Order: sequence, then structure tokens, then C-alpha cells
Amino acid sequence: MRTSINPEDFIITRKRKKYKFALFANSPLCFEFEEWDKSWPADVIEVGAGTGQFVVELAARHPERQYVAIDVKADRLQKGAREAEERGLTNVRFLRARADQLVEIVQPNSVREIWLTFSDPFPRVRSAGRRLTHPTFLRQYVQTLAADGSLLIKHDNPEFFQWTLEQLVAEKWHITELSFDLHESKLLDDYKILTPYEQRWLSEGRITQFVKARL
Repeated sequence: MRTSINPEDFIITRKRKKYKFALFANSPLCFEFEEWDKSWPADVIEVGAGTGQFVVELAARHPERQYVAIDVKADRLQKGAREAEERGLTNVRFLRARADQLVEIVQPNSVREIWLTFSDPFPRVRSAGRRLTHPTFLRQYVQTLAADGSLLIKHDNPEFFQWTLEQLVAEKWHITELSFDLHESKLLDDYKILTPYEQRWLSEGRITQFVKARL
């Protein structure tokens, strides 16, 4: 049975997207890659940040640190930017950029933490190179992190998480904290800040796995 499609639905969707892009463009906390000033002293970066609401909560808890949420979709990032503005936060920025542009965004070896929260697992073997924990990306993080910096990863996909651990070991990262059930662990509360995605999956019985690694 073929479902009828209302052309007005597409018009509404396009209007909503344009509205969200306008919010991004008009926010003082949002930036395109081409206009970003890499001298801004980022302490913590979330790559593939989605709405950026995870970083917003971190920024609220730690006003002494500078945060950047990076994602390729401006219509997502504007949501976190609006929340940050409403909360009066000045220590967080939202940048539309690709993950492979990370080394062009900050000064070399200057970042204290890089977060990956529920990044796309790209389950097909032929797409492994697109995973944010592929060795290609891990080597970019090496160029970005300070000597005592850390990579922190949360994920709900056991296969992806196991594969990630294997890549970290192969690339000679040192695992300093590890949990296969983060919210039942005694690890820091900062790690347990829920992303919108995480809230959804926890309610469906999935488990959050976590690893922190150093160079």
C-alpha cells in the first residue's frame, strides 16, 4: 500500500532547517570553519558533538575551562548554542567543521581533553576509515592533545567499543580509566553527563561504555 505524501511537509521541513541555520549564523557563540580563530585557547573539544548539549553542561560546571563543540551540522549545533546563551555561558564555542579538520582548529599539542560521545560506529568494514577512533583520527588527536592530555570516549555499541580499544592499544595509547557500565561505576560524575542520544538509549536498556586514554 502506497502512502500519500503531502508536498507541504517538505516545505515545512525546509523552512525549519533554514530557521535553524539562521539561528546558528546569528549566534555570537557559533562559527564556520573559515572564520574560526585557532588562537582561541580551547581546553576541551568534543568532536562530532551533535547538539553540543554535553559540552554545555561541562562548561557550566567548569567556568575556568574553555570548550569547543565541533560538528558538521549547524542545525544541530544551534540548539546547544541557544542553551549556552540562555545560561549566560561565555566559555564555550560551537564550530561547524569536519573531524578531519581538527588539526587546523587549534594550536598543536594544546588541548587538555578530546571527547567522543556516541560517534557513528559505521558498522560496515569498508567504512571503518570513517570511524572517529580509526588510527587516522587517533594520530590527529596525538597532534592536538597536550603532553598530559586525554582522549575520552563514551559509546553504547559493544562491537564498536571493543574495536576502539583494540585501536588504542595498537596505537600505543595508555588506558587510564575503563568501564563497561559507566553509570554503575564509581567514575567521575562529569563522565556521566547524559547526551540526548544517551538518554534515549539508556531508557531502552542499553549500557554506556567508557574509556579514558593518554598518549
